[in-house]
Order: sequence, then structure tokens, then C-alpha cells
Amino acid sequence: MEEINKTAKIQFFFRPFSADPKVQVGIFVAFLMMYLTSLSGNTTIAIIVQINHSLHVPMYFFLANLAVLEIFYTSAIAPLALANLLSMGRTPISIPGCGTQMFFFVFLGGADCVLLAVMAYDRFVAICYPLRYTRIMSWPLCVELMGGCLVLGFLLSLPLTILIFHLPFCNNNEIYHFYCDMPAIMRLACADTHIHETALYIISFLVLSIPLSLISISYVFIVAAVLRIRSAEGRHRAFSTCSSHILVVLLQYGCSSFIYLSPSSSYSPEMGRVVSVVYTFITPILNPLIYSMRNKELKEALRKALRKF
Repeated sequence: MEEINKTAKIQFFFRPFSADPKVQVGIFVAFLMMYLTSLSGNTTIAIIVQINHSLHVPMYFFLANLAVLEIFYTSAIAPLALANLLSMGRTPISIPGCGTQMFFFVFLGGADCVLLAVMAYDRFVAICYPLRYTRIMSWPLCVELMGGCLVLGFLLSLPLTILIFHLPFCNNNEIYHFYCDMPAIMRLACADTHIHETALYIISFLVLSIPLSLISISYVFIVAAVLRIRSAEGRHRAFSTCSSHILVVLLQYGCSSFIYLSPSSSYSPEMGRVVSVVYTFITPILNPLIYSMRNKELKEALRKALRKF
């Protein structure tokens, strides 16, 4: 009981990127610009899809939900990271606060990964079964699939967060990161974490490999269907609707696999922090850019919206 009370009173601090205040301010400005760009880009996509009735189809429904997930996903990390950059790592976070941040980060990130698999299935149906598309991808099914993404994200996040925060934490309270990431937090525990590391690896492997396998299978059928299209214009149009999604998948799954599927013995806190910047700040910026630049319907809807102002 005394150990639990002692652990509950611990406050964590995040290690600064640099001991030089000027460098920290420069990083703060870069992070702030990326965060604001991500918010504005994803909010724009969500609003454009909502107000434009021609975009009220399953593909854009999932895209708008991806944008909303990205907004909350980044917002779970950015405010505290920005505060710590300005305070040179002197902004504390309590264990309950750290657990809450970890829960929402894993919840939203897990839902994000599953949603990318759902979007691949949507493209598979659209290209392989175009005449039956509206019947298969009905609105009730779309809502159920989106709900399933959130439920799976929740079921992934809650047990992992509880498992990690049942560890005892002692004197070392400096997190070598800019948010409460699972590998970084486990390194601070004053207890054996092999079981926790194994559980994290197994769950991460399942969460990343199963959706990625479904995405890969979908694209095998998509490529086969596209190659059967006789007109070059038809093939180009089919590939263009999928290329944006493929780029986003490569970014999201590539960075996540590097962090969560690397052996703990080879885990580098410094490299982990750098790679985390990519999928917490850079990828949420690229998602709206990739989709808006490579999607004619979305670009046209954006132009119409801008002409009204």
C-alpha cells in the first residue's frame, strides 16, 4: 500500500530536446506551426465533406472521420509537448495525467490504423464490384465499420494502459520523450517489465499486422481488377483513387512498426523520439495534403467553397 501511495505521488517530467533555450524555442515554433497546419488541414477536409452533398459517399465519409481522428490524435500530444518545449522540460505531468494521455493516444492511434484497413476495403468494393458498390457499402454498414474502429481502439488501449500503470515507479521520473509513450514509460519502472514488453509486442504485432494484411489483400484484388480495365484513362482514375491511401498507409504503419515492433534491446530513446515526431506531427499534416492534392473531387469542392468566401 505504501508503494502504491508513493507511486501515485510521483510526477513525470519530459527531457528537453536540447539544453539550449534558443534551440528549444526553434523546435517549439516548428511544432506549433505543424500542429496548427494539421488542425487547419484536417478541419478543412472534415468541413468540406460535411457541407458538400456530392461528397456524401462512403469514401469521403471515412476520409472525414480519419481527419477528425487526426485532430484529436495530435491534440492529445501537442499542447503538453509545446508547454514543455517552452519550459525546458519543467512542466510536470502526474501519473493519472500520463495514463490519460497514453490511453487517448493509443485509442485514437489504434482506431486510425483500423480505419485505414476499412478504407482499403471500401476501395476494393468500389473497384472490384462497382455495380454493387452502393448496395454493399450501405450507410448502416459504414456507420457500423466506423463504430467498430473506435471500439477496437478502445479495447486495445484500456488494458495496455492499465497494465503499464500498475508498474511501480521510483526515483527516476524523467521521460526520454515528449509525450507518455509506452516504451519510454516502461523504462522508468523499478520492476521487471519483460511480461509488459511481451504483451505490448504481441498486441502491437496483431494491431499492425492484421489490418496491414487486410490492406495488402485488398490491393492485390484491386491491382488485378485495374489491370483488366481496357482504357488507360480508366486505369489511371482507379489507381489515383488508391495512391493517396497507399501513401498514408506506408507512413502510418512504417513509423508505428519501427517504434512498437523493434526489439526492446535495440530500442533507442533518441531515435524513438525522432520517429514519433513523424507520426504525431508530420503525418497528420501530410494526410490532408496527400488526399486533397491527389483527389479531383475534393479539390473541386475546396475551390467552390473558397469562391463563396
